[in-house]
Amino acid sequence: MVRGVIFDLDGTLGDTLPVCYRAFRAVLRRRLGRDFADREVHAMFGPSEEGILERLCPDDPEGATKEYLEVYRDAHASCPRPFEGIRETLESLRSRRIELAVVTGKGGRSAAVSLEVLGLREFFPVVEAGSRSGGVKVRCMRSVLGRWGFPPGAVVGVGDAPSDIRAARTVRIGSAAAAWAPDADPQGLAACEPDHLFEEVCVFGRWLEGAASGSTQ
Repeated sequence: MVRGVIFDLDGTLGDTLPVCYRAFRAVLRRRLGRDFADREVHAMFGPSEEGILERLCPDDPEGATKEYLEVYRDAHASCPRPFEGIRETLESLRSRRIELAVVTGKGGRSAAVSLEVLGLREFFPVVEAGSRSGGVKVRCMRSVLGRWGFPPGAVVGVGDAPSDIRAARTVRIGSAAAAWAPDADPQGLAACEPDHLFEEVCVFGRWLEGAASGSTQ
């Protein structure tokens, strides 16, 4: 029986990856004088935005980060809502008293912007953000488990990237691959052997409601 769910943010709760790409592209164009393709930006992920910009803009990392956050908030106008069905799923889980958390590689400031714009902040009393130094999802998931006091088998991690599946496996919680974003890679996620893979939020929501009630039928 599921008692807690840990969600990734970008590409899982909302289609926010394009917002990240647009903000990075704008800042790096101004600061470095060149355009970065989405795949180039994506390849930098691991550290939070602060960590990426510290490496690329060492002369003024805080200024670059401030600029990034300003552009990020403006660009979020292109993604004002979560994926269809996400809010309803969260409402259902909350009504069942299922604990909810976000563990994201994003910095805390950009994560707060996205949760605010998407209208989801109220659902997540626990938000563990990324680190300048690199990926810390395993550590953050363990922190959430410690806070909740649940055995790993009572928690599911939901994410759209192979790293989310690997992190869930490392901490021995259940893993649900979110393959419902427009640019999702279901085959790549399936290759990571998640416990479950969902290409539609509505199907995921029905499964999770059953798991939260002790039935997966």
